[in-house]
Formats: sequence, C-alpha cells, structure tokens
Amino acid sequence: MFRWRKKLSIGLTIGLSLVLSLVLIPTLIAQEIEPVTILMPAPFADSTRDLVKDFNQKYEKSIHLDVIRGPLETEAISDLAISSLLLGDTPFDALLMDITWLPKYARAGWLEALDNGFDESDIDDLTNGAQLGNNYQGVLYRWPLVADIGLLFWRTDLMDKPPSTPDELVAVSRNLQNSKKVPWGYVWQGRQYEGLSCVYLEMIDGYGGNWFNPDRGTFGLDQKPGVKAAQWLTDLIQEGISPEAVTNYAESETLQSFKSGDTAFMRNWPYAWAELQKEDSRVRGKVGISTMVAAPGASPASTVGSWGFSLLKGSKHKEAVIEAFKFLTSKESQLKMFEEYGYTPTLKSIYEDPIMLEKYPYIIDLYKALEVGRMRPETPVYAQLSDVLQRNLSESLTQELNAKISMRNATSTSEQIMLAAGGLMK
Repeated sequence: MFRWRKKLSIGLTIGLSLVLSLVLIPTLIAQEIEPVTILMPAPFADSTRDLVKDFNQKYEKSIHLDVIRGPLETEAISDLAISSLLLGDTPFDALLMDITWLPKYARAGWLEALDNGFDESDIDDLTNGAQLGNNYQGVLYRWPLVADIGLLFWRTDLMDKPPSTPDELVAVSRNLQNSKKVPWGYVWQGRQYEGLSCVYLEMIDGYGGNWFNPDRGTFGLDQKPGVKAAQWLTDLIQEGISPEAVTNYAESETLQSFKSGDTAFMRNWPYAWAELQKEDSRVRGKVGISTMVAAPGASPASTVGSWGFSLLKGSKHKEAVIEAFKFLTSKESQLKMFEEYGYTPTLKSIYEDPIMLEKYPYIIDLYKALEVGRMRPETPVYAQLSDVLQRNLSESLTQELNAKISMRNATSTSEQIMLAAGGLMK
C-alpha cells in the first residue's frame, strides 16, 4: 500500500510538473520578448511599415518593435516627445528626431549615449553629410536614418548644364522668361518657417560667409555675405525671377510650380525627385539635380536636414532598441527606402555600387551634395535663432525693411538670445 501511494505521489508530482511546464514555458518565452517602441513622424511611420514587419519576423522570439505614428508636422512631434519626457515616464523607448533637436534634447539629459552600439567603422561608412549632427559634446546620441540635403533642380530640356553662380542663375532665368519658355525662373521656400532658414543658410555660405561662427562666437548675418544673401533672395522677387507668391511657398507649393512646368529652377529636398518622375508631372524625364549656386571663389553648400534615431533616457530595452536602429538603417533597408520612397541613403557603399550607379545615375549628384553639407547652428536655442532669422528675413523679402537693416536687426537679437542663454553652443 505504501509503495502504491508513493508511486501515485511521484506520478502526480511528475504530472503536475508537466502541466506547469506547459503553462509556464510559453509565459517565460513571452516574457523574454522585449517590447521596443519608437515615435516617428507620420511619413516615416508609413514608409517603414514593411521594414518593421520584417524586423518583427526576424526577431520574433526576442524583440517586438512597435512604431507610434505621430503627427505630420515636425514641431508637433517634438512637442509630443517633450511632453512625455517632462512627465518623467515616457512610453517611448526611442524617437526619430530632426537634426536640429539634438543639442536641446542632449543638454536636457533626455538621451542615452549610443557609443556602445556604433563604433568608428560604422561612422566611417557614412557619407560626410550623414556624419553631421549626431554628436553633442563629443558623445554620439543620434544615428541617421536618411541623409536629407538641399538641392537645385533644373530643367534639362531648357539648358545643357545648371548654373553654378547666383548671377548665372538669374541670367539664365531671365533669358528663358524673355523667350516665353517659362513664366518663372526660380522657386524656393520663402514662407516664414524653417524652410526659409535652410534656403538662407545655403546662400550665406554660398557667398563665403556663415550664419554663426562657433570658434569666434559671432554671427555673420549682418556681414557682407549675409547681407548679400538676403539681398539676392529679395531681388529675385522684385525683379520677377521668382513670383511674389514665393513668400508663401513651402516645399509642396514649390514642388507643384516646378512639376507643372512653370519654372526653370527649384530649390527642394531629394524626395522631390520621385515626385517629378510620376506620370502627372509635366517635367518627367526632363530634370537634373545639382548643388546650390555659389559666388566665384566660394564653395556651394547644401543644408543638412536629415532625420535620425535617438535612444530616450529611461528605456529598459537599450540593447533591443539599438538592434532596431541597426536593422532600420542597414544597407538593405536603405535601398528599400530609396527605391520605394526616394529617401536619400546615408551609406557610402550605396553610392559606390556600380549597379546602383547604372540604374540611378543621378545618385552621383546626391553624393556631391552630401559632400558639401552644412549644419545650421548647433545649439539648444536653435529654434529661437531660426525664428529671429525668419522674421527679419521676411521683412526684407516683403520690402518692409531693406536687407542690410533686417540682417542687422537679426544679428542684434540673436546675440541677445545667446547672451541670455549663457553663450550656449555645443
């Protein structure tokens, strides 16, 4: 009897153990799957949807990636992220951030360093333009997803080559307008918003100046190149090279004007290329791209406007997040983003690939623009400086003030902002 009970007890124990194993093992496995959440602007959330599915399939037993589709507007995304960070318990592990946000977020202590996730060889694999804007005080806090840069789009059916100087652009434009080939010569982002700051940066650098000199701690807005840049943009409107309505143009309005065949030149971002090749485009197959014009003796400049991933402070899944970053920015992923959505790759190897060069010969021009990429002032108070520039430059464009006075005012106010902020730059 005792032996029978002992056997029964052992059998029940083994049976119970098996039952518990069947119940607990899936639970334990499920607990090992790390959840990763990244907040992205709506366009990037949409364009990375398939990549996220591929990632979750590859890491189905260890990581699950969720992308939170944020607002369309850039600043709305930043406001959402900051609001959650100020609460001290953000629901996001990571953020896809605009390049100008980094100093502000890093100085506030909202970001985790990525130095352990990416080494020097990874950085060397990036194009020159993509290497910009990822560090704060020598620490890597951001990894680029796309390498956005400002470009000059030109009509290959109207000229053999693009202009290289501001004077050449005006001369070609005027000649084409006089011969009734186009109503307008050049369209650009003239609305009072961030796009205007990007346009101005390319021109002040193109005249041999700079918006801010961090080594000297001085602004160049009211110096000769800064005033020339403002005056040139103003003259484009006053002389009819650009329409008066350009002061209300953002990227979409600029694209529509060029796409409809109404203008010879356009300043825009790389995404526009794919739009210009669509069937409804009147300039399909008639477009070239180049770097922005520059004065003789000065180097052309392209504003860097890329988006990149940052790891938010307090994330409990740091290694898993970095795995997601690496997957989404891999060569395979970048090729997919480029071919399907027109996003500019960050890796040198893509631009050096003979197959890519044969299939997309224009990427060599993208690479050239990345080589002359320029950063906007890298400071936690950049938003304030940009707002000052936009307001004062708009007064010049609309002839409320002449260019020299508007840039003098912009310099004075910018200096006051930096003084109040303790001279904050990097």
